[in-house]
Formats: sequence, C-alpha cells, structure tokens
Amino acid sequence: MTTFTVLDNALLKTELSTLRNKSTSIPLFRATMERISEIMAVEICRSFPLETFEYETPLETTVGYRFKESFLIAPVLRAGLGLQSGFLKFLPDATVSHIGISRDHRTHQPHFYYSNIPARIEKLRCIVLDPMLATGGSATMATSLLKEKGAKTLTLVSVVAAPEGVKRFSEQHPDVPIFAAALDRELNADKYILPGLGDAGDRIFGT
Repeated sequence: MTTFTVLDNALLKTELSTLRNKSTSIPLFRATMERISEIMAVEICRSFPLETFEYETPLETTVGYRFKESFLIAPVLRAGLGLQSGFLKFLPDATVSHIGISRDHRTHQPHFYYSNIPARIEKLRCIVLDPMLATGGSATMATSLLKEKGAKTLTLVSVVAAPEGVKRFSEQHPDVPIFAAALDRELNADKYILPGLGDAGDRIFGT
C-alpha cells in the first residue's frame, strides 16, 4: 500500500501558516512556496540511497557520498512550478519534465494538455510535484503518464493533501509514496481543500 508521510518539521509548520493566510501577498506567497519546497526537498532526499566514491582532499584520498540514482522532476502545471526551484537547488542535475493538466471546474475531472516527458526514464527516480492533492485526479494522471513512459521508481510531493485525494491516488498507485506538509480535513462542494490555502496556482501567478 502507498506510504503517506506528513513531514514533521517546525519550519514547515510556520511557513505553511503564511501560505494559508488569505492576506499573504503574491510575492510573499511565491517566496514562501519556494522555501517550503526547499525544506521538503531536504527532508525527502534524506531517504534516497547513496553510493560511495573515492576522491582527493588537499591532503589525502578519502571516501565521499553521492546519490545512487539520477532524478527526473515533474511539476504538474501550473501550481507545481512553485515547488520546482527548491528541488532543483539540491538536485541540480535532475531532468525536468512539465506535465500540463487542467481541472474542469464543473465536473472536477482532470484534462491532459501537455507534457515533455523524455523516453526511457526507467532508470530515473521521478519526483512528481503537485502542491494540492485535492481530488487526486491530476497527480494520479501525471503519475500514470510517467509510468507509461517507463518510470519504475516514483515519489509524489504535495504541500497540502485531502483524505479524498490520498485515497484516490493510493488506490491507483499503491507503489508510489506520498510526502506532504499537512493532511487537511476534507474537500468542500467545489472540491477545494479545507482549511487549505485556496487555489495555489492562482495565488502563485496572481490570476
């Protein structure tokens, strides 16, 4: 079954309070989302496997560490762009693939419109970035697209998740762990997360 982890970090709690506040300005919201992505990247990367290698210090040969895997970062457009830079700060060699999925505001169903996923990604750890795991439709579709391209090892990163979204995603992708900064109470009639933080894409881009 899917592993769902709420990251227990005091900095995340304080930054998330800023994101939730309806009075937070667009520039501060963007900057806070970036800081949250950096904190989450550090926490999540702790569990990734390492390998050793030898190298020279100014004085002698020693043993160092590096990630055993290569990475693909897949932000789900639009809101996933808010998490991209934080992960690239710590995984600068990662491939970046954007996946465009919109949500029909009447039916609440996801609609695919764009991707630039490269072929042959089976050897990469794919990190899907979707800040709001609400109904789970977009994250589920994005993960399916990556698997269709050959992805074998995947991780989903969301800032705020609803129980409904966690359930749907877990049923479709029980092999993919989910990391979030918070698990909120529920979805409202319009499928927005409560208490949530509003529409992350609109608040990032000021639309």
